Amino acid sequence: MASPDEQLATMLANIPEKTGKKLDEWLAIIKQSGLQKHGEIMKLLKQDHGVTHGFANLIVAKSKETGDEGDVDLVVAQYSGAKEALKPLYDTITAYVEGLGPDVEIAPKKASVSLRRKKQFALVTPATKTRIDLGLALKGDEPAGRLETYNAMCSHRVRLESEADFDDEVKAWMKEAYSRAG
Repeated sequence: MASPDEQLATMLANIPEKTGKKLDEWLAIIKQSGLQKHGEIMKLLKQDHGVTHGFANLIVAKSKETGDEGDVDLVVAQYSGAKEALKPLYDTITAYVEGLGPDVEIAPKKASVSLRRKKQFALVTPATKTRIDLGLALKGDEPAGRLETYNAMCSHRVRLESEADFDDEVKAWMKEAYSRAG
């Protein structure tokens, strides 16, 4: 199986063939639209231009990386400095979630990344320099073991300190949260 970096490189290389335009052409369209919010740009690409969800999400992410001077990529900012070592764990989580279905939206915020379908089903937050809190919308489930009570938006959380912590048990909880959000 290809690594997340190899998968990303393949998707980037396939943008022209799969979408009909080069990445820089898409970035110009986004800039010209004046849209700023991830969801608004996703809607533009998917509805107005027929771009599939995965490629639209990638193009939006790239538009944030290469935005106007002073525009900071929110994910890069979250995983910089003392929290830089958590980035591979974040990449593992998002690579898994993208495989759950074509309707997954990865929406970076200032301090976390919202994972949505029709509604939010998970929240990835670099809580400390050694831990990501993975919030899950599993309302009605009893907390058990590593699955703790969390907050109103995500009823439960799992504390993850390494890629090994993102195991089959956590993936099953995430898949369940995804299925409930549809």
